[in-house]
Amino acid sequence: MDITRHINAPVGRVWRIITDLDNAADVLDGITRIERLSGDGYEVGTRWRETRKMLGREASEEMWVTEVEAPHRTVVAAGHGSVSYETEFQLADSDGGTAVTMRFSARMPERRGLRKLADKAMVRLGTSLTRKAMEKDLYCIAREAEKTT
Repeated sequence: MDITRHINAPVGRVWRIITDLDNAADVLDGITRIERLSGDGYEVGTRWRETRKMLGREASEEMWVTEVEAPHRTVVAAGHGSVSYETEFQLADSDGGTAVTMRFSARMPERRGLRKLADKAMVRLGTSLTRKAMEKDLYCIAREAEKTT
């Protein structure tokens, strides 16, 4: 799933906001806390535990940086049980600001029978919730980046 948003701020400023793990809970409304597990700054291998509130409940995921092409692209991975997730941010100069594309993907093992049907239903719900969370994150990133513009 891809979502692109134009932000009226330079690429460098948007990049600093996206990669500032230590202040993410202050910028992104959906995050309640970040616990850094390894690494300083933002580089491949940096790990943290991110806690978000969704559907009235808090859930934590361990996440780690897998790719960095500063200041234009980064990939973050996470996993829960047998499901793995990737979130990619791509930043490009656009109309005096920055076009940010956020791409989310999930991989789960092939299921059969009733489990497969249950997974399909959960995927629909998860897709809707994920899209809303992504849109909210991009809104919050834009709000922060555009403050000083």
